[in-house]
Amino acid sequence: MKLSIVIPAYNEEDRLGPMLEAYGDYFIAAYGNDVELIVVVNGSRDDTEIIADKYADQLSQVRVIVEPEAIGKGGAVMLGANAAKGALIGFVDADGATPPEAFDDLVQHIGDAGAIFASRWIPGAVVSPPQPLSRRIASRIFNFMVRKLFKVKIRDTQCGAKLVKGEAMRKVLPQLGLTQWAFDVDLLFKLRRAGYRIVEHPTVWHDVAGSKINIPRASFEMTLALIRLRLLFSPFKWVVSIYDQTIGRLR
Repeated sequence: MKLSIVIPAYNEEDRLGPMLEAYGDYFIAAYGNDVELIVVVNGSRDDTEIIADKYADQLSQVRVIVEPEAIGKGGAVMLGANAAKGALIGFVDADGATPPEAFDDLVQHIGDAGAIFASRWIPGAVVSPPQPLSRRIASRIFNFMVRKLFKVKIRDTQCGAKLVKGEAMRKVLPQLGLTQWAFDVDLLFKLRRAGYRIVEHPTVWHDVAGSKINIPRASFEMTLALIRLRLLFSPFKWVVSIYDQTIGRLR
């Protein structure tokens, strides 16, 4: 199988259906049985599972994994990647903000890189409508911290669409341990440490109504997650155990 696309879905009953409709139509027409869409429903309290199962009943290329607990985006991606059969393993948000054509563009441009990250912040990217100012500011502050703390040049670690060579994903998967805000950075860092080249590619991204993110709280939690991750790869990793027993319990 050429391509596996993991779709983490947490309380996405309003947005998952149209997204699966678009991705199913596009990728099945383009790849036939050489693609699989793996929906990982985790901790959902709405009809996300019912909607995912409906598409799985209709399309053999759609698979559904149900995890009763809310394990975060990273946890859902890891669960789906473990089950993936593709030579290329990608993941994309369930909201449909990244159209299928833009995700397929990653497949066409990965080349000999180990991974390719969609980016909303490099020349050629199309973002419509522009994100609210508060989200743009939070995004740039987060990216500045990532670039300084981890010495990477990626300008958009948080865009929901990413594609990794199956060999690379399977190599780093057992090493990944963060399931919330810093998961994408953890994946980037582990891929780079394993010697894989990572490229960034301009994407098309459309804001889709229905986001449940609380920007101030998310920004605080993202900052803590970054600090924790950096400490894990420093002489001060012992601080993490203290963090987990104190601040970590308050999250």
